[in-house]
Amino acid sequence: MNTHRDVHSHIEHERAGGSDIALARLLELDAEVLASYLAELTGRLAALAHPAPARILDLGSGPGTGSLALARQFGSAAVTAVDISPQMLHRLRKQAAAHWVAERISTLEANLDESWTEIGEGAPYDLIWAAAFLHHVTDPARTLARAFENLRPGGLLAVTEMDFFPRFLPEDTGIGRPGLEARLHAATNTQPPHEWIGQLQDAGFTIEERRPFEIRLDGTQAGPLLNDYAQICLAKLRSHATDLLDADDLASLDALLDETRPHGIARRDDLSVRTTRTTWIARRP
Repeated sequence: MNTHRDVHSHIEHERAGGSDIALARLLELDAEVLASYLAELTGRLAALAHPAPARILDLGSGPGTGSLALARQFGSAAVTAVDISPQMLHRLRKQAAAHWVAERISTLEANLDESWTEIGEGAPYDLIWAAAFLHHVTDPARTLARAFENLRPGGLLAVTEMDFFPRFLPEDTGIGRPGLEARLHAATNTQPPHEWIGQLQDAGFTIEERRPFEIRLDGTQAGPLLNDYAQICLAKLRSHATDLLDADDLASLDALLDETRPHGIARRDDLSVRTTRTTWIARRP
């Protein structure tokens, strides 16, 4: 993978050793800051799912932010969370216990590019959730075919992708030239957006809707974790920007990431969250 050209994909799935802990924290902050978006998405699934799902499969679950959101929305459902990382699944189990849903969320360590035999033991599922995951598998068409096979007739599949990494800063941060964050994103996010309608249809699904979510939250709406979330996200982007931005922009970004500086991200009160995500909701006929 060329991390200069697919940075947000790289960030979502850094799966080596200690990086799991930092990535899990980023994903957990993402879910807490964007809780209203997750509630809207799971609410939309509830409106389309008849009857309410009893068995849910979360593919590439990470630390379980999707599993927890689904367990909240569907209060009697059993959720099976599948991920390749034992560290992520350990974190998920701890979070499930902390949220009093451990008895409804089970975990399965598996490489989704390999056998689905264990996954199939829980089938058929009423709802399958795949958030920021499908574009990482070796063969998306095969993965969608397997999802189709393990979904009950009438069941739903929800595939979500991050269209671009969140933005947080005002145009003029008071440090360096205005427009720093726009230049950072232009340099690090050059991949075209994902599109899954054709492959979903090829796998046998019918498309219920392709639903974009435009997320715009000010500091009050985003809540007290916004600064932590922005700090971690922008530090991740900075780690991939060394060869992409000029020296002045890199110095400005480093100053913003310095937690001791009065204009640093950790201390700012003018942050917001701007991003978009797209969900494809498909049904097995």
